[in-house]
Amino acid sequence: MSDASVSQSAGSAVRLGLKENWRQFALLMLVNAFVGGMVGIERTVVPLIGSEEFGIQSTTLVVSFIVSFGVVKALANLVSGQLSDTWGRKRVLVLGWLVGLPVPFMIIWAPSWGWVIAANALLGVNQGLAWSMTVVMKVDLVGPKSRGLAVGLNEFAGYLAVGVTAFLTGYLASRYGLRSVPIYLGIGYAVAGTVLSVLLIRDTRGHLRLETSAHAQQSAPISFREVFALTSFRDRNLFAASQAGLVNNLNDGMSWGIFPLFFASFGLGVERIGILKAIYPATWGILQIVTGPLSDRWGRKGLIVAGMWIQAGGLFLTAATSRFEWWLVGSLLLGLGTAMVYPSLIAAVSDASHPSWRARSLSVYRFWRDLGYAIGALSAGLIADRFGLSSAITSIAALTFLSGTMVAMLMRERSPH
Repeated sequence: MSDASVSQSAGSAVRLGLKENWRQFALLMLVNAFVGGMVGIERTVVPLIGSEEFGIQSTTLVVSFIVSFGVVKALANLVSGQLSDTWGRKRVLVLGWLVGLPVPFMIIWAPSWGWVIAANALLGVNQGLAWSMTVVMKVDLVGPKSRGLAVGLNEFAGYLAVGVTAFLTGYLASRYGLRSVPIYLGIGYAVAGTVLSVLLIRDTRGHLRLETSAHAQQSAPISFREVFALTSFRDRNLFAASQAGLVNNLNDGMSWGIFPLFFASFGLGVERIGILKAIYPATWGILQIVTGPLSDRWGRKGLIVAGMWIQAGGLFLTAATSRFEWWLVGSLLLGLGTAMVYPSLIAAVSDASHPSWRARSLSVYRFWRDLGYAIGALSAGLIADRFGLSSAITSIAALTFLSGTMVAMLMRERSPH
């Protein structure tokens, strides 16, 4: 058989759809659960390590590890799409895991806060490359009709793992201390994610080529600079999605760094802080199984706008109260709103992008979205040091509401088909 026949035969085996690719899809969900778990080890304990073990008094300095994470992850996102188009999805995924392997060891053995900041820079690369690839590969596998479902399932796996790990680390920290036992989970996640990615995950560029061949052709290829401009400000849908993504992760970065300190300031113990820190991403993760497919049926815009406003309500409630029960409700609202927003935004960006530059457009969107971690942590830390923790939460809540209003004004509903 000739090489051309082999190629044609291999190409004919490629099919788009969740049912047709469920084995690889399920493996990618498992891999992304390990990616999410790497972030989950930090959600409860790392801010408390800074304030209690290293004795850092400045809120801005405590949240500096989130700033390093957010900036590096944003930059890793920015290059991930271009790298995946050039090198292949799987190679970028494996690279992300190799960079993430040292992270839990650096946190466990950190002799100073600078080590924690450096570990989070590596974690940013891990998340920017590995999480990006699980999203892009799932979108490649399912095709245009089920993007919301694919993204919802991907983010479900990742953020459920964030929530479960945040709870487990809080529980372990209450019994064994902030280090090192809670961070052992991260070692298991890093090893398992690397092994699965190397041995079992297959590249999806064949699925991308199949979709591109059936898609309306562009007049000419466009450069990364043009994709960056389109996604950042030239296309109104992509701009609306990018600013909403930035603000969504801005409030997430604030909650990551500020919430443990805010709850502890009222005397709440680390185990109950772990519960609150787990409820938010777990709700966010679980509900995306529903909100992702709903965005395929109902459209993206309404879910994004309502979700941003619900997030704002959860943040206002958290800042205005001082009891565990109300904080629990606030965390549930924050999780519900984020579940409505997160898969809908990624699907909206995919809808507005041609398959030939979709990975690059998603990487630009994720650059702006995850830059929100750094902006949120830094701005919240500065506000908290000057006006108090409650004021920091309230300020970010107001910004979140305004971002939802911008989506309502600018975004036009667009069919994914």
